[in-house]
Amino acid sequence: MARRNLILLLAAVVLASIPLFMSFDGEEVFGGADGQAQDAIHQIRPDYKPWFTAIWEPPSKEIESLLFMLQAALGAGLLGYYIGLRRGEAKGRRAAEGDASY
Repeated sequence: MARRNLILLLAAVVLASIPLFMSFDGEEVFGGADGQAQDAIHQIRPDYKPWFTAIWEPPSKEIESLLFMLQAALGAGLLGYYIGLRRGEAKGRRAAEGDASY
């Protein structure tokens, strides 16, 4: 079991470090669909004015990406906690029902 965990940990470290060594040759690394859509809109209608603007604009694309990642991690953590809680409750009920049958 410990060897399997070590292999999984090593695989996670390798997968997480691959992007650090990739070369992007001046491409915008942290761009997304929003930027591409905005460029497409300006190509179709250069005089287009947005309906509203953001209340706060992150200082860089990296910070914006970090905030998005934190939001996803928080959501995944809460979802995992809820699933684990329900699974533990079900396991506890099954154990209590098994003990009551004796």
